[in-house]
Amino acid sequence: MAEPSSAEQPLPVRTVARHLGDWINRLGRVWVEGQITQIGRSPGTVFLTLRDPVADVSLSVTCARAVAEAIALEEGSCVVIDAKPGFYLTRGTLSLVAHEIRPIGMGELLARIERLKVLLGQEGLFAADRKQPLPFLPGVVGLVTGRASAAERDVLENARRRWPAVRFDIKNVAVQGHLAVEQCIDALKALDGNVDVIVIARGGGSVEDLLPFSDEALLRAVSRCRTPVVSAIGHEPDTPLLDYVADVRCSTPTDAGKRVVPDVREEKQRISMLRDRARRVAVGTVDREQTRLNQALSRPVMAEPTRLVGERRYEVEALRDRASRSITGLLDRAQSDLTHTLARVVSLSPQATLDRGYAVVQLPDGTVLRDSDEVVLGEALRVRLAKGELHVTAG
Repeated sequence: MAEPSSAEQPLPVRTVARHLGDWINRLGRVWVEGQITQIGRSPGTVFLTLRDPVADVSLSVTCARAVAEAIALEEGSCVVIDAKPGFYLTRGTLSLVAHEIRPIGMGELLARIERLKVLLGQEGLFAADRKQPLPFLPGVVGLVTGRASAAERDVLENARRRWPAVRFDIKNVAVQGHLAVEQCIDALKALDGNVDVIVIARGGGSVEDLLPFSDEALLRAVSRCRTPVVSAIGHEPDTPLLDYVADVRCSTPTDAGKRVVPDVREEKQRISMLRDRARRVAVGTVDREQTRLNQALSRPVMAEPTRLVGERRYEVEALRDRASRSITGLLDRAQSDLTHTLARVVSLSPQATLDRGYAVVQLPDGTVLRDSDEVVLGEALRVRLAKGELHVTAG
């Protein structure tokens, strides 16, 4: 239980340190895994710095010289340590006292890489739809590689041979060992968003040498990049996990130099071919249309434009005369029919009968008288003649 304290009754530093030491001592011995980043030796003791590459956390480790010399310790080696945590009151520091150190074998390393590959694949970091296409002609290429390395030379020479005007922003980092992951991540952060494509290049090496490029922290940093990333690690058989996370995988740094920029000679040849093709299409179109125009000009109507008008004029005049004759004939026939009809009407008209000397006798109401018995003595009658009429009284 923590001792009571207040502003008026604070605990001394020694008391707090003693409680911390007591709590840490209760942990007992634990097995710890990490990467050795620093080794120091004294006559009887070896001092190590054990780093977690994913979380970037380090712990100091002390061990007897006999324990350390039981295996070949090197900076960058991955080991598991049987140690007991200890808290040193005088310095106020936490340290691990190692009782046994075991190297992580190659089989175990490969198995861990395979497990990490499965995990990242399930998270979708290898998915094809996450891959970004490379720009056709990048203005600036970011290069993350070792200082004055063969990989740097191969990328630069091959890229400039293909496109002499290409510009590079080079970040020289450690490409193996315990500093490689941290420096590569820092280089990625510095280049992301400031260049058009990033190339991570390293020459060939053993599985241990290429371990940083299968580190989870580096892989997740690459997956977060907004800029397309090209992986050019080792040779053709080498396949670190970076190859799966990167947007483009190149078999060698030389291949990366060829992939990130186009070949100026090929582009000039392609432009020349397209220009020749366009010229052939244009000339062919002009020639074809010129042929059609010549054929049109060779027709009689184009040689004598008024000929067609003349032919059409004669046709129009003939049609007009025909129409005139047709209309005249129709009018004549209609006049003849009208004359005959009029003659029939006249012949059937009561007026014609009257003109021959007959008369029409009508009663006062206008009824034509046909029988003398219908007349009353003294009744007024109306007699219509051919010209005029008479009013008489029946007697």
